[in-house]
Amino acid sequence: MRNDFLKSFIGSVTVEVAGQYPERLLNACLKNNIHVWNVRHGGNDNIQFDVALNDIAKIRVLFRHSACKTTFTKRSGLPFFMKKVKIRAGFAIGMVAFFMLMLFSSSMVWGIHIKGASPHVEQELREVIDEIGIKRGAFQFKLPQPDEVQRIVTEYIDEATWIGVRKKGTTFEFEVVEQVRQEAPELLSPRHLVAAKKAVIHKMFVEDGKAVKKTNDFVEEGELLVSGFIGAEGKEQTVAAKASVIGEIWYTSSVTVPLENTFASLTGEQQSKRMLVLGDIEIPFWNIKEPDYETYETFEQETEWSLFGYRLPIQFRTIDQRETLEFTRTYTKEEAVAVAKEEARRELREKIPEDAEIMSEHVLQEAVENDKVSLMIHYQVLEEIAREKPIIQGD
Repeated sequence: MRNDFLKSFIGSVTVEVAGQYPERLLNACLKNNIHVWNVRHGGNDNIQFDVALNDIAKIRVLFRHSACKTTFTKRSGLPFFMKKVKIRAGFAIGMVAFFMLMLFSSSMVWGIHIKGASPHVEQELREVIDEIGIKRGAFQFKLPQPDEVQRIVTEYIDEATWIGVRKKGTTFEFEVVEQVRQEAPELLSPRHLVAAKKAVIHKMFVEDGKAVKKTNDFVEEGELLVSGFIGAEGKEQTVAAKASVIGEIWYTSSVTVPLENTFASLTGEQQSKRMLVLGDIEIPFWNIKEPDYETYETFEQETEWSLFGYRLPIQFRTIDQRETLEFTRTYTKEEAVAVAKEEARRELREKIPEDAEIMSEHVLQEAVENDKVSLMIHYQVLEEIAREKPIIQGD
C-alpha cells in the first residue's frame, strides 16, 4: 500500500487500538493478509495504523475476538469524498453549474464598441459586421479572426481609410479612421445685414459690405445695419455682407414666488432589490415586491466585476428605493426676493443666446400680496443682432 494514488482511490481508515498487548491484534492482521501501514505508538498500550477501506470487514472480525478497544479516528480517500459530495449535492451542482455558465458566457460576444466613426459610417459598419455574424450572443469560435474581420470591413466601407479590429475578452472593438474630404468654400448670395431686434449698437466689426450704422446708434427691428452694395455711385457691386454687430437689448421679466413652498426629503427608510444581470437579461432574486412607501426615489448601482482586465458578462445590480417625505418651507421676504431673482435670471437665460452677456439687472417693482412676492426686473443684455436679408435683383 505504498502507492499513494491507489490508497487515495480505494480509501483508507486510521485505526487506534488501546489495551493490553495491542501488538497481538496487529500480528493477527498480518497473518490474515490485511495490509497495514503507518504503524505508530500513541502512548502506553496504544498503537495507531492505517488500513485499506476494503479490509475493514476482515478487521472487524479480529476486533471482536480481541480484548482491546478499537476506534476509527480518521477517514480519507475518494469514497469518503464522494460521500460528502453526495450529502452536499445541491452546493456541488450549483458550483459546477456556475463555472459552466461562466465558461459558456465567456465564449460569447457581449459587446461591440465603435470609435471614431460618424453616425452614417457607424451604421454602415454595424450592418457589415452583422452580416459577418458579429452580434451580441454569438459564439466567438464561430467567428473569423480579427485580422480577417478587418480585411472584410475595410473592403466594404469605402468612406474609411483604415479600420482597426481588436477582440478584448467578450468585446469586439472597432476603431475607424475616416477619409478627410476638403469642404468646398461656402458660397454666399449677395445680402444685407439688418437688425434682428430693437437695440442700441454697442460694438460693430464689418468684414465685407458697407456699414450704414455706427456705435451708440439706436436701431429698430429690420433696420439696415450693413449694406451689400459697395463701390462708387454708378459702379456699385453686390457682395455678401459679413459683420458682427453687438447690440444692447432690454428685457423685462415678471416672476412670483410663494412665501411657503413644499419640498421632498429622504426619511432614511429604504428597501433594496437585488438582481443578477446577464448581458441584457435581468433576473431578480431578492425583494421582488414594490415597497409600501407612498413616495420614494430610486437609486441604482451595478458591480464592475472583471477577470484579467476584462469586464465579465455576469454582474449584480442593487436598486435602493428610499422613502421620501414632503415638508413645507416658509421664506422670509428677503429670502423669497432672492429666490425670485434667481428664477427670473434662469428664465432669461432660456430666452437669449448662449453667448449673450447680462450686463445689469434692476428691480422695477416689488410687491407682497396673498403670501406671494412678485418682482418685475429690468435687464440689460449684450447679444448679436445682425440678421441676413437677401439682395433681390431690382433693389
